[in-house]
Amino acid sequence: MLITKLKSREAIESLLGGTCFILNCHGCKELSFPVAEAEALEAELAAAGKVTGILTTDYVCNPENLQLRLEAHKNEIEEADAVLVLSCGVGVQTVAECFPEKKVLAGCDTYRLPGTQGVTPLEVDCGQCGECYLNLTGGICPITACSKSLLNGQCGGAKNGKCEVDPEMDCGWERIYRRLEALGRLDLLKVPTQLRNYSTDDEVYKQNG
Repeated sequence: MLITKLKSREAIESLLGGTCFILNCHGCKELSFPVAEAEALEAELAAAGKVTGILTTDYVCNPENLQLRLEAHKNEIEEADAVLVLSCGVGVQTVAECFPEKKVLAGCDTYRLPGTQGVTPLEVDCGQCGECYLNLTGGICPITACSKSLLNGQCGGAKNGKCEVDPEMDCGWERIYRRLEALGRLDLLKVPTQLRNYSTDDEVYKQNG
């Protein structure tokens, strides 16, 4: 089971800066997710002319099935400035892999609970750590893509693009740099490390029993 909480409307609107294609996942997150709140957000953004299309599906973390479902929305996605993903962190990272040169945004935060998450065959994971960093790192999670879960860049031990802890593993922060470079968003590396508001975690757990 997951607790997936929609980010505030102000936070989402500040991320967009243009039009978006909304990809709404009703997979494992539906066990604890404010569906009505998400639908209200979609309607509000659509009314403001910021939405090129919406796809509501399940398990966006399966890239092969996702690609088939997205084929019918190809033009809508190309028209959009960004893809706004309403899912857990695994879904956001999977979508980012599908669109390496398009801005992919996480519209949700994911909170830790025991249980299964995602069915992706890709080597991506979500630490379910609350306030999500994916919007600052090009859709690549620094918590799970880095062996040391560093939040402020490379450790200095990487060699030839590989992690010093696991030489078979690509350096997560080098991947993040290359992704942001392809997106023309290296400016995001100048953003100070985001400090977590752990009181938010307590509020979410109380709301979900």
